[in-house]
Amino acid sequence: DANGIVHVSAKDRATNKEQSMTITGQSTLNKDDIAQMVKDAEAHAEEDKKRREEAETRNVGDSLVYQTEKMLRDQGDKLPDKSAVETPLEALKTALNGNDIEAIKSASDTLSQALQAAGQALYDAAAHESSMGTSAASGNAPGGGDDDIIDAEIVDDEK
Repeated sequence: DANGIVHVSAKDRATNKEQSMTITGQSTLNKDDIAQMVKDAEAHAEEDKKRREEAETRNVGDSLVYQTEKMLRDQGDKLPDKSAVETPLEALKTALNGNDIEAIKSASDTLSQALQAAGQALYDAAAHESSMGTSAASGNAPGGGDDDIIDAEIVDDEK
């Protein structure tokens, strides 16, 4: 209820036995303590916001480093210019070791752009290979469209 007290009861329908329990809070804060905590929270709100932004920026940077390293492991041999991704990656790693949040943001943006360009290059190369394979395969296919396709449906009349 409003006072932090919970009443719970249960009844076994088979045996008609009933049990109940009351749960109350062990510690209660008086109004002065609550007011002091609210005042402290308001006083440190700006500092908390700054620390949260720092943590989020570092998390984004760490995630970007992980994604980039994974992409380099998996697709690095297919990249035309691997150094275009490795240089910003090292810059971001260096920035993450420091305390300058603006440097981390800048390095993250640079690496993100390099990663997008590398991804686009991989996609273009795959699309080019796919189109080359498709045109070669379609040229060698015997009897392309002369097959008569019959669409049939099986009906079971026994019910």
